[in-house]
Amino acid sequence: MIRILFLGDVVGEPGRKAVIARLGALKEEESIDFIVVNGENAAGGRGITSKISIDLLRAGAAVITTGDHVWDQREIVDYFPTEPRLLRPVNYPKGAPGSGSVVLETPKGKIGVINAQGRVFMNPPLESPLEGVERAVEAMRAEGVSVIMLDFHAEATSEKIAMGRAMDGKVSLVVGTHTHVQTSDEQIFPGGTAYLTDAGMCGPAESVLGREIASVVWRLRTGMPTRFPVAKGPVRICGVIVGVDEKSGKAIEVKRVDELHPGADKVPEMEGIIEETDSQ
Repeated sequence: MIRILFLGDVVGEPGRKAVIARLGALKEEESIDFIVVNGENAAGGRGITSKISIDLLRAGAAVITTGDHVWDQREIVDYFPTEPRLLRPVNYPKGAPGSGSVVLETPKGKIGVINAQGRVFMNPPLESPLEGVERAVEAMRAEGVSVIMLDFHAEATSEKIAMGRAMDGKVSLVVGTHTHVQTSDEQIFPGGTAYLTDAGMCGPAESVLGREIASVVWRLRTGMPTRFPVAKGPVRICGVIVGVDEKSGKAIEVKRVDELHPGADKVPEMEGIIEETDSQ
């Protein structure tokens, strides 16, 4: 059996410090063979940088997925072609930097990872995620890959469930990201695909989706634009663990990860990070 750990959206410096500090122990405690982390909000709450990517990979992540904030840090455009383990959504038009899928060799066989972005209530509008995922799965199957996981970065619960049902029996795990709130509907569909609507975030627990509470409440009260700084304090680390039969690619077990990490009281200002102006 292959045990895969997936961690949800890493939010800012508090989130990534907690993840980097915890990955090694979590891997040992849960007998994890393969780790995937969503780095969508890792840089000041928006996007990811090359340095952060390297830090997460060195800490133990085998693959980093992203989503609608993938291009928010300008430098990442040039970095994508140099690092195949950093993914952007597979349903970007042809010619976009980087790739939306990757296959990696492990001691227990090949593992495929696909990253896709939904279209309901999401910007920018992309091509059909279902068609992009199906093409990626077909290519992986032709390569002899049985164990495949999908990070579906989407807003609407209905779209995530529909993707999970459509992929049942075709991939080992479909896990949703983007909403930053972990759902409790982990299950294994009839065809052997493990599913969770949203993995949740790895970010400040006392926050609104990882951002300072006061600034978000002020925005809701006044309707006026404002910065949404990443909050401080203890970090909630959320994700999912799935056990997969390496021959059939079918999920055997699935369970949520939800734990509190002490975090840091003070988060220093970061240079070179684009200011955040929205909540996710």
